[in-house]
Amino acid sequence: MLAKTASNAVLGIEGYLVEVEVDLSQGLPAFNIVGLPDTAVREAKERVKAAIKNSGFEFPVKRITVNLAPADIKKQGPAFDLPIAVGLLAAVGRVSQERLSDYALIGELSLDGRIRSGQGILPMVLSAKRAGKKGVILAKENAAEASVVDGLEIIPINNLKQTVRYLNGQLDVDQVKIDLFTSKQSSHPLDFSDVKGQEHAKRALEVAAAGGHNVLMVGPPGSGKSMLAKRLPTILPPLSRQEAIEVTKVFSVIGKLSRPLITKRPFRSPHHTISDAGLIGGGRIPKPGEVSLAHQGVLFLDELPEFKKSVLEVLRQPLEEGEVTISRSLTTLEYPAQFMLIAAMNPCKCGYYGDPTKECTCTSTEIRRYLNKVSGPLMDRIDIHLELPRLKVDELIENKAKESSSKIKERVVKARRKQLKRFKEERITHNAQINSSLLKEYCNLSGSATVLLKDAISRLNLSARAYDRILKLARTIADLAAEEEINSNHIAEAIQYRNLDRKYSTGL
Repeated sequence: MLAKTASNAVLGIEGYLVEVEVDLSQGLPAFNIVGLPDTAVREAKERVKAAIKNSGFEFPVKRITVNLAPADIKKQGPAFDLPIAVGLLAAVGRVSQERLSDYALIGELSLDGRIRSGQGILPMVLSAKRAGKKGVILAKENAAEASVVDGLEIIPINNLKQTVRYLNGQLDVDQVKIDLFTSKQSSHPLDFSDVKGQEHAKRALEVAAAGGHNVLMVGPPGSGKSMLAKRLPTILPPLSRQEAIEVTKVFSVIGKLSRPLITKRPFRSPHHTISDAGLIGGGRIPKPGEVSLAHQGVLFLDELPEFKKSVLEVLRQPLEEGEVTISRSLTTLEYPAQFMLIAAMNPCKCGYYGDPTKECTCTSTEIRRYLNKVSGPLMDRIDIHLELPRLKVDELIENKAKESSSKIKERVVKARRKQLKRFKEERITHNAQINSSLLKEYCNLSGSATVLLKDAISRLNLSARAYDRILKLARTIADLAAEEEINSNHIAEAIQYRNLDRKYSTGL
């Protein structure tokens, strides 16, 4: 007796369909699960056996073989309990196989037959849709997350007994249909109007937000570096529906969803004691790291030189490629990591190098050693370098109203729309993603801008990567000014955002 059901699994953050084949044959009673199951999957036989008995069904005393296909991919987690149990009952004739092929079944079973909620539901449901399934049967707690996917019947079920009755046409269950996406962002408790002074830094962050550029802020303690970084998400454009699904998939596979669909750009701020695997992803069972949790959002690294150098160096690939590749003996996983890096650091260990009011106590050797913790190749990948001086007393006590985040965001959104229109034929969405082959096509310089850029490159001895960054920045500055051609004033502003290249060249 053979029965087949369908389920889903996750590899990285992408789901794939798993065919669950259940065979009952004569011989000594046994229960074997094959198809590269992990420990949680192998233990399913004990949960399934108890759930079937406690749901009022008779467990077959046969030689049971369960195959999870494709058999060359390792299966992880308890989500196969429900399809295995239903497959067993279908093999003994307790479940009609007419409707089985229409649905994917996902869920862990408790010993009394209840269906428990799980993680990674969104990528699983998306894979069920790609496979042409009519619907998905899963736990009620996961129904809202699954309803993000259009064009599928989402059937929330409490237990195994209800699942059998539904598949036999003896029970009607209302489908879950919730429109969870809204392009309108909810209000944010932080605002750029709270920031006093630092007008040049606000302008730089506006440019960064408009083009998706990375930023390094250098300044003494209390100059407002963290305050500015935490307010950057308030001026970023809202997530599109596709971007929201990408972000939600990452949080779903690690079980950190606070709501069924994430519609706000993430802001991640890991502590400087984080490990390589914690930042980039990996582990014995590979999971996304902070760079992937910041996908389509902001990764804020405060006190940048305090991070281990090995941790900072692993940032190079995601900053350049927008994704993370993790290789293991059995598989290679890719996680998205298209984020804005906002880093902050003091100019020296004591924090007061170059401060006009407080004397620095560091020696030149200590300053150089401190700055050398951030390598040149990493600095090259950061588009905007900002120096934030200590605020003056007049700036601190000034009560004049400052420009709000909503006003800045309007200009950012307008510039991003311009970029989306420009790159509609390309696989990019904003200026920071322009590669070297596209620079000549999309970064047209006026004659005076070309002369200024050549002079700056030779005087500052900038790398080829720094040259590309300046062009991308100038493109964004021109977009904010609603100009197609990049002029000398756009180049000049872009060059002054690379001032650390010359000021700290001996240290960095």
